[in-house]
Amino acid sequence: MKTLSLLAIFLLFPTLVFSQDRITGLNFATRSEVIAQNGMACTSQPLATQAALDILKSGGNAIDAAIAANAVLGLVEPTGNGIGGDLFAIVWDEKSKKLYGLNASGRSPYDLKLNYFKKNKLEKIPSYGPLPVSVPGCVDGWFELHNKFGNLPMEDVLNPAIQYAENGFPLTELIAYYWGRSAQFLKKYPGFKETFMPNGAAPQKGEVFRNPHLANTLRTIAYEGRDAFYKGEIAEKIVDYIKAQGGFLSMKDFKDHQSEWVEPISTNYRGYDVWELPPNGQGTAVLQMLNILENYDIASMGFGSSEYMHLFIEAKKLAYEDRAKYYSDPAFNELPIEGLISKEYGKERAKLIDLNRSAKSYPAGELEQGNTIYLTVADKEGNMVSLIQSNYRGMGSGMTPGKLGFILQNRGELFALEEGHMNVYEPHKRPFHTIIPAFISKDGKPWISFGLMGGAMQPQGHTQIVCNIIDFGMNLQEAGDAPRINHSGSSQPTGEVMSNGGIVNLESGFSNETIRELLTKGHKVSYSKGIYGGYQAIMWDDKNKVYYGASESRKDGQAAGY
Repeated sequence: MKTLSLLAIFLLFPTLVFSQDRITGLNFATRSEVIAQNGMACTSQPLATQAALDILKSGGNAIDAAIAANAVLGLVEPTGNGIGGDLFAIVWDEKSKKLYGLNASGRSPYDLKLNYFKKNKLEKIPSYGPLPVSVPGCVDGWFELHNKFGNLPMEDVLNPAIQYAENGFPLTELIAYYWGRSAQFLKKYPGFKETFMPNGAAPQKGEVFRNPHLANTLRTIAYEGRDAFYKGEIAEKIVDYIKAQGGFLSMKDFKDHQSEWVEPISTNYRGYDVWELPPNGQGTAVLQMLNILENYDIASMGFGSSEYMHLFIEAKKLAYEDRAKYYSDPAFNELPIEGLISKEYGKERAKLIDLNRSAKSYPAGELEQGNTIYLTVADKEGNMVSLIQSNYRGMGSGMTPGKLGFILQNRGELFALEEGHMNVYEPHKRPFHTIIPAFISKDGKPWISFGLMGGAMQPQGHTQIVCNIIDFGMNLQEAGDAPRINHSGSSQPTGEVMSNGGIVNLESGFSNETIRELLTKGHKVSYSKGIYGGYQAIMWDDKNKVYYGASESRKDGQAAGY
């Protein structure tokens, strides 16, 4: 009997999807969910997950553990985050039975004006170097969270990161890969090689890396507080370094920085309340997409069907046109958020979708105006934290102030330079932000804390996770492991405009028949690696009084509980 080649099998059975056989659950799931009673931590690196569990076991709560995990991630996964970046969080506080939102994003320099870019004939803000650097909001975010909800002293909370920074840790595979890629073009910036390329090269998988400068910085923060970062020697070193590189950050920028507690925003999707944070982030897009999709019987279409995928892509296009026009710093604009997330507006936008044809472009709605890490932690008291933190482009701007041990973010790249645009660059303004934490509640009770990393993929990923769980009945692990769609080419908050309908990027796992049907509807389909995000989630089972945890295989992460 002849053995068929893979090509022959694919040609004979075009709808076949290759996957790992499983005894239970869907075949694309990488493992079962983790289930525990007393606490759960899900992060993108196992050492951070273990640090969070250690904090929980030593008497800390979910907020303490989340800060500890974030600090460890800034060391072990500098390819996505660090104290030179920004932070956003949604916290379920079991004592008050309420959700709290924290916007810990930094602002642009006072001394940099829009006219600077015009004089230097810059059509966009550069990706690297001193110009895209805004004030780092992470450390202030830690202290806001800790002051409001924390239990253990900050010295204890930051100690795991300090110990790993001093004694070293071995690099995992994916982080080593991104580290090596970033080092190729960031090594030209002063301070980067000295901190992140010991012996002149990026560390490899399994190599033990130490960052004593970061250990000293974290120890100073732990014992002297947030003002050590924003009013003391750390801020002075950053300012001196940036000015030497031709940048504009000043001590006034640091001294005036403050995070903002905000009310999370939500929409009800088929009986479940899905929560996001308001702009300057992009979480509003998730709620807009869900309001559009709710007008259709998604469940009957089935996961992976061309009908569902087409609707999802078109809903994404519609929401992202509003994202490009409206999402910006609310301190500088009257944003029509209530209108954008209303059910009536969702129905109006849904009417623009042709069920048989991909749109090359959509208009933004007219409304009256008045590489990242994600982690989630839950504790035995019922507190849950959904936290996301980032430098923006992988390792950030490349700006590495001497002997501090971290890189400054390049989040300011996301400003527009077009006068009159809501997201136009202005001094002391927060740029449009991609990083968004999420939460789902049911009947006023906490249910799922989740997030998905990856720039413009994040609202698309959040929406797909919600549909996977609520419409398609997947469990927490399956929902994250299911193959994803990433539509690229929409209009952007920096001024770029969508043309020709954009590109539909598909992960492996969708059938050849479905792809052909998408092509007949006019979609341009492509395959790309590494653009589908990284997911972590915790679900509370109120009946059995246990937590479920999930961490997917696209990252080096781990879900663990006790």
